[in-house]
Amino acid sequence: MPSPSLTTRRRRRVTDDVAASTLKRRLGRFDLTAMGVGSIVGAGIFVTTGVVAATKTGPSIVLSFLLAGVVCVLVALCYGELAAMVPASGSAYTYTYATLGETPAFLVGWNVLLELVVAGSAVAIGWSGMFNASLESLFGVSLPHALTASPSSGGVVNLPAMLIIAVVVAILAAEVRLTARVTKVLVTVTVAVLVVIVAIGAPHVQAANWADFAPFGAGGVVGGAAMAFFAYLGFDVVATSAEEAKNPRRDLPFAIIASVIIATVLYIAVSAVLTGVAPYQSLNNEAPVATAFKALHLGWTGGLILAASVVALTKGLLIVLYGQSRLVFAMCRDRLLPPALAKTNRNGMPLRATLVLGLVGMVFAGFVPIDIVAELVNVGALFAFAVVAAGVLVLRRTEPERDRPFRTPWVPVVPVLALVGCIVLATTLAPLTWLRFGVWLIAGIVLYLGYGRRHSVLAEEAR
Repeated sequence: MPSPSLTTRRRRRVTDDVAASTLKRRLGRFDLTAMGVGSIVGAGIFVTTGVVAATKTGPSIVLSFLLAGVVCVLVALCYGELAAMVPASGSAYTYTYATLGETPAFLVGWNVLLELVVAGSAVAIGWSGMFNASLESLFGVSLPHALTASPSSGGVVNLPAMLIIAVVVAILAAEVRLTARVTKVLVTVTVAVLVVIVAIGAPHVQAANWADFAPFGAGGVVGGAAMAFFAYLGFDVVATSAEEAKNPRRDLPFAIIASVIIATVLYIAVSAVLTGVAPYQSLNNEAPVATAFKALHLGWTGGLILAASVVALTKGLLIVLYGQSRLVFAMCRDRLLPPALAKTNRNGMPLRATLVLGLVGMVFAGFVPIDIVAELVNVGALFAFAVVAAGVLVLRRTEPERDRPFRTPWVPVVPVLALVGCIVLATTLAPLTWLRFGVWLIAGIVLYLGYGRRHSVLAEEAR
């Protein structure tokens, strides 16, 4: 049996995956940009804006979104190079496995799993708040606080958040596919809702609400950017499309930068309106859009906008839950996690993984408040993205001759700035968040050393 020092550097071969691929290069600039905007814009702006503004930034949340957007562009450019080098379906886990080795790949996959599971819970919590606000605005009824808030928020359980996860899991288990047409419709609804929010809210902005622009100082802006990072998750979808891009060298950088810039403009506009029409202190809840629009007394119009926001959040939840099951499936297929979870049903759906992840997500959504959930999402994502940025630097030195259909520009400046940006944002997260993350990371290391390293496909091949 190979020594541990050797097995931890094992790399997964993706030659067979590439050879079996039937993907065609049909995506141009517009297709890639639309894909990026659709993946980024969604749940984050509806869920985290209020908490960030109320607890970290005040009206200077617009600067936090700008800073987070800059870091996302840098990371996405690094992500694009690894995605192009490993033209196989998958995520940062797959790319890291093929380029940096098994141990880094497991840690990346383990932390992306944390990001996705907790992100799904965050979206569900936001969905619950928006759904309840819609009921109150449209029909004059609302669900009891005890059943719509976590224990630490004065409730008993966030039941709607748990139920929407159960519904989405049932849909995925039944193989109701997210077709391109349905996704485009939901994306259109999402973007339209944000535009309408800005258009209706802008005339009602009160400058007095912006008087204390940065009540928490520069540190609050940076800390807010770390939490606002959640709203940008999904930009990596563009980078993973390198295999289907007509001209990846030209179109990927354009689409990545354009989609993040478009999302940043939307986020800045929406957050400026929300903090302008309502005092930022009042937005500290799971449905800040609802809070702001209550202050405008728009009646049915506001209710319809809130209902459309529920649709947008549902789209986000579907995508996140789908993605987390596919990540676990890939790790189980490589036998870094128990392969029993990778078992598919007759429809080809990894049912066991979907159900287990759904149950975990329901617990988070039902009993954990939104601020804790949002910070856990970000620390997992920032860890994974920092590894991706470091991977570009390492591979440029160790394998300079390797074919790179898309190259990160201005190396080493871009990956170094991306790495530093991730580290800076991560250091602003609460110490308790780091403690929780440390527990998760230690659990992953124990799992890898006790199970994954010995049972992985590459370990079997090495025997």
